[in-house]
Parts: sequence; C-alpha cells; structure tokens
Amino acid sequence: MDVTLAIARNLLRIFSRDRQSIFFTLFFPITFMAIFGLASSGEEEPIGFGIVDRAENEFSARFIETLDANPLFAISVDSEESLRQQVVEGEIALALVIPERFDGGSPADLTLLVDAAQARQAAMLRPLVEQALLDVERELRGIEPMFPLTVVDVQARSQRYIDFLVPGLLALTIMQISVAGSGYNIVEYRRKGILKRLFVTPIRPSQFIAGIVIARLVITVIQVAFLLAAAVLLLKVPVEGSLLELTALILIGSSVFLALGFWMGSMAKTQQAIMLLGNLITLPQIFLSGVFFPVDSMPGLLQPLASVLPLTFLVDAVREVIVNGVSIFAQLPTLAGLAVWLVLALTLAIRGFRWKEVAR
Repeated sequence: MDVTLAIARNLLRIFSRDRQSIFFTLFFPITFMAIFGLASSGEEEPIGFGIVDRAENEFSARFIETLDANPLFAISVDSEESLRQQVVEGEIALALVIPERFDGGSPADLTLLVDAAQARQAAMLRPLVEQALLDVERELRGIEPMFPLTVVDVQARSQRYIDFLVPGLLALTIMQISVAGSGYNIVEYRRKGILKRLFVTPIRPSQFIAGIVIARLVITVIQVAFLLAAAVLLLKVPVEGSLLELTALILIGSSVFLALGFWMGSMAKTQQAIMLLGNLITLPQIFLSGVFFPVDSMPGLLQPLASVLPLTFLVDAVREVIVNGVSIFAQLPTLAGLAVWLVLALTLAIRGFRWKEVAR
C-alpha cells in the first residue's frame, strides 16, 4: 500500500507542475460551461413570423395587430415574394397569407408558408401557430374559452437548458479526463521506456495501476468539484440531490473510463494510435449519450445503441441526482449498467496490460 500511495503522490506532483494540463483540466471546462451558460441565460427570442395581407381591410388590420401582441412572435408584413425568400433564407421561420375575402363574416382559408427542408421545425411551430390563431379569433369575436387551462409545474423547478446541460458536461468531463489520464499516459510511459524500467523493479503491476487510479480519481474529483462550484455560483444551477452520492457516482464513472483507458493504452503502440482509438470510443458517446440533448429525441434506430453506452448510464445517473434529487439507490438499473461496464472494462484492462510490449 505504501508503494501505491507513493506512486500516486508522485503522479499528482507531476500533474501539479504541468501548467497546460492544469489549464485544460480545470479552467478550460469551466470556460466551456460558462459559454453555454451565457448562451442559454438570455431570454428566448421571438419566432420570426411574416404576414401577407391580401385583404387590406379593417378586420385584417385588427387580426395582425392582435397577433403582433403575442410575445411569442415577431411579426413583419410584406409581399408574398419577399416573405417566401425570407423563409428560404432562414430570416423568418414561417409566413401566413391572408386571403382577399377575410372579413370575419365567413370562413377563410389561411395559407402557411414554411420551408419543407425544416420539417421538424415546421412540425413544432404549427401547433403554436394554430393555438395563436385560435386565441386571436376568440379575442376578435369576444368569445371566452369554455375550458381555460392552467398549467402548474408540480416540481416547481427551473427548466433552463443549462440545468439540463451541466450534469451532462460533468459526466463528459469524467470520461475525458479518465481516458486521457490512463490510456494516453500508458502509451507515453511505454514510448519513453518508463514501463520497461519499472518492470525490473519490485513494483507489481497492480501497485502501479492502483497508483495511477488513485491519482486520477483525486484529479477527477477536484475537477468536477470546480465545475460544479462554478455552475452553482456563477450559473445558479441548483443541486437537488446528495453531494456524497454524487461523489460516489464520480468515483464509479471514473473507474469505468480509467479501465477503458488502460485497455486502449495496452492496445495502441503510438500516441497517434491511442488518439484514433480514443476518438473512436469517446466521440460517438459525446453525441449519443444525452449530454447535449435527450436520448429520447434521437432517431429510433440509434436509441437502443445509445441506451447501453457507459457514458449514457453515467449522464442519466448524474442528471437524476443533480436535477431531480433522486438517490442513487433508486437508480438500480443505471447502477447495474455501470457495474457491468466496470467489470468488462477491468477484465479488458487486466488481460491487455503489458509492461514491455503491446498486447496482440
């Protein structure tokens, strides 16, 4: 145990003297998160909404004025040709064509101009437009809604994007620093002959690996603590769950990705190879694990794959603790997924680790 702790202390001392590593480990993620926080902290911009007024009567003018009072839309009146071009170029989201016979006395067909290439956006905006038009009709005719609806958030918590994003960034940081701290370092130690020298010493492989693991776990906990503190103090992100349970998740997630990093470091011969192998394993997880958007919003074919990735389990668990205050003991399926990946990663790391040569 003394040998293991000595190795961990020396590795931490080496890390503390590397200013670039400290910057990219501690301050760069905070800057990255702050950019997202500033981008999502402002008020949501209204939807660009163009109107072609072919009727040009008093009723159509009242209609446009009433619709313009809705803060959801930024109304602009122009010719149909001009508005079509603005929709195509993305300057406005959609345009509404008011027909000539539009006086409120008889039904009139309204035409909605959208860009078919933005099918998902059009599908999301159509219900908003229909509801807005229904509200305008009620106001112009003086009709009270029969069933007014009041929406109450039973959890009474903020639903800002940054609150959703921060747990994903924390999990992403855990993956990146763990993989880089084990796999990349193993390749570098082998290239410099450090592993070959250690092979002739009384140090056992288990002691060496344990020393690296302890050092990287300490660094990971410190980094995540910095990120979480910045999120709470600067971005006002609430932490609903237990910090102790969150720390346990950090340690479990770090162990999974440290083991995967050791395996990658044993398989790769050069830094270029470990970079390619690392990107092959980590990049898909960045976009498929729910870091930036929910897994449920992905195409159906990708969801089964995304749901079994190790980063997905970690993101879900961290997000449940921070956002919803759910105990890790109430997330047994997620913890089971992390445990399976930990066993698999440790098996690969132990079988693949070599002092001198690369595993074949």
